[in-house]
Amino acid sequence: MKEDGGKTWREALRYLGYRGCEPDEAAKEMLLACFDQAEKEIRPRVIMGEFPLTKEDTPLGERLDLGLFQTESVSLARNLSGCFRVLIMAATLGIEADRLLHRTQAVSPAKAAVLQAVLAALMEEACDRWNREWEETYRKKGLFLRPRFSPGYGDLPLSLQKPLLEGLEAGKRIGIGLTDGFLMTPSKSVTAVIGVSRTPQECVPEGCVSCGKKDCLFRR
Repeated sequence: MKEDGGKTWREALRYLGYRGCEPDEAAKEMLLACFDQAEKEIRPRVIMGEFPLTKEDTPLGERLDLGLFQTESVSLARNLSGCFRVLIMAATLGIEADRLLHRTQAVSPAKAAVLQAVLAALMEEACDRWNREWEETYRKKGLFLRPRFSPGYGDLPLSLQKPLLEGLEAGKRIGIGLTDGFLMTPSKSVTAVIGVSRTPQECVPEGCVSCGKKDCLFRR
């Protein structure tokens, strides 16, 4: 990983709170060191399943059935408008990332904070890479994918992590567990729903734009 202004570098800076300014040389050196160390130790892995999507009108709106769970999330319904199937994914940087964080925290809390940002950016980079691969595969079938949408975005409950992870057998297959508060372990793990449509849709809101949490510290 080089300091080249690339997306992953910029994402790490965003997580560190740099908005409209560049880090000093000492901070840049620490960032580069964290990227180098993380990329040597982490083991990104992913699982994905494809499921039918059905929709049912209810007195309160629309109920979505995604195979592994049902929800009446308005935010997700908007994201999946025009879709007939979904991809449901779970991904992680592995327990290696948490072990690296714990070792670093014991030696240098300041470096551990930088490493947290770097690992979050690398998780995003890995998900984007897998997403591009799936987009290419489905485009060859004449199908189009929507942006990732995760539990916790908008009004999609975080509690849906449980049926999602259980349905994908994420614990057995890639080692993702869940706390009583529905937080994933290892900590650098992601779940998401990706809509499959027969028609492309321009300007689909994604990332921070798709989330209603306006007071998030990391909002772009």
